[in-house]
Amino acid sequence: MIAPPALPDLLLDPIVRLALSEDLGRAGDLTTDATIAPGTRIEAHIAARKPGRLAGMDAAAYALKLIDASVELDQHLGDGAELSPGSKIATLSGSARSILMAERTMLNFIGRLSGVATLTARFVAEIAHTNATIVCTRKTTPGHRAVEKRAVRCGGGTSHRYGLDDAILIKDNHIAACGSITEALKRAHAYAGHLRMIEIEVDNLDQLEEALPLKPHAVLLDNMDNETLRRAVSMIDGVCKAEASGGVNLDTVKGIAETGVDYISVGALTHSASNLDVGLDLP
Repeated sequence: MIAPPALPDLLLDPIVRLALSEDLGRAGDLTTDATIAPGTRIEAHIAARKPGRLAGMDAAAYALKLIDASVELDQHLGDGAELSPGSKIATLSGSARSILMAERTMLNFIGRLSGVATLTARFVAEIAHTNATIVCTRKTTPGHRAVEKRAVRCGGGTSHRYGLDDAILIKDNHIAACGSITEALKRAHAYAGHLRMIEIEVDNLDQLEEALPLKPHAVLLDNMDNETLRRAVSMIDGVCKAEASGGVNLDTVKGIAETGVDYISVGALTHSASNLDVGLDLP
């Protein structure tokens, strides 16, 4: 697959600086300072210990750059690459003190984000025979949304909203506070302008029937069983996009995709992905 571009340094910088700062604390790397003589040079390899999908190399490379831009990073595999146990991801050459200082933060980013990409790839594979697309949600680690959503893309998925400011998604609480689906959609259309998408969440077919004449761009079909999803897709009949959500997992996603929905949102991609085991080793 073609991996998404690396995130701009402007976005990576606060995320990576915070990670390095919480590791280095107030006194730096005491172990390295105590045991490694200045001027010592090494070569080290980052390698996968479990199979998966690679992500997070942009954040890892930026962490190394902030510690010591003179350390050479020779990247053998790019984000989006398939990993097998033992796959050599990158070679680092330079100051031993700098490499050891950056090691854990680099591996944390690669392990966490490769875990997200790996889980996403599993969901994508389950529905590859359909026209549905796997999308992630805003259920991300606070402060890490940009890197986690990019990791989803490395796994072959894409994103729902990045934040509250890039689309209008009318959920059940908005409807309750506003008074009705009809009133919520009328207000949204009056406010949105021509470039903002409007999606509305519905829990049943009666709500869907009320929403469709008001022309949302997409309808979020929440916690519906597969038969209800099929009926909903038939009712929508291409008038807008159909998105399924609610407790989606690897056991259920295939059946959901086969109902004909356009998108399936999966919060688990970012809130429940397991860390992929990667390590840094000296030859």
